Amino acid sequence: MEAPNYAGLRALLVNCSLTPDAETSHTGRLLDVVDHLMSGAGVEVDRLHLVEHQIAPGVQPDMREHGWDHDDWPDLWPRVEAADILVIGTPLWLGEESSVCRVLIERLYAMSAMLNERGQSIYYGKVGGAVITGNEDGVKHTSMSLLFAMQHLGLVIPPQADCGWLGEIGPGPSYGDPREGKPPVGFDNDFTRRNATIMSWNLMHTAHLLKEAGGLPTYGNDRNALADGELFGYAEPRAVPGT
Repeated sequence: MEAPNYAGLRALLVNCSLTPDAETSHTGRLLDVVDHLMSGAGVEVDRLHLVEHQIAPGVQPDMREHGWDHDDWPDLWPRVEAADILVIGTPLWLGEESSVCRVLIERLYAMSAMLNERGQSIYYGKVGGAVITGNEDGVKHTSMSLLFAMQHLGLVIPPQADCGWLGEIGPGPSYGDPREGKPPVGFDNDFTRRNATIMSWNLMHTAHLLKEAGGLPTYGNDRNALADGELFGYAEPRAVPGT
């Protein structure tokens, strides 16, 4: 089977590791797999190591207008806006995404009032996926949280749009750490390899289909029309007798 070529698509892979150095991030190593698959299919891949930037917490587009002295988010936003594919990668701490990841979700939410030229959410036409690494339970739980947030904002979530790797419970080696006489930790894990592959290709397939179709139809989701009173077939439900 010949592999599709998806030149013309753009992907943004955001690493929400707490590790300052992107080169030593375990989450970054699993994002490398996604990068390799997408780049090999012709996708233009952008990598963002979030902790390298000063991003103020909050749910406004520019938190400098709300009491913060510094906020890199307005400068980073064009990279999100340009992406057809958004992959959020995070480590697990106490079974949850990192604090940096939660700030990202809040700042993505801050842009949710923006509309595209068709009156839809600015995130319409984009697809989202999640990459999780850690040494404790929480891959599915955290993916559920991130994928829900992205679809609520307007991104399309393809089938099987997450992957992850977990080591043994408790302290121990993390994804990509070296092992004597064996591949680095997790590199030979069949479940992780399979899911990373499925996720990457499903993200690309879906982004391609959306782009070819010109995005989602506007019927029922044109927020400008809704604000003007268009109901798109909506009718008030019948009241319960006696209420």
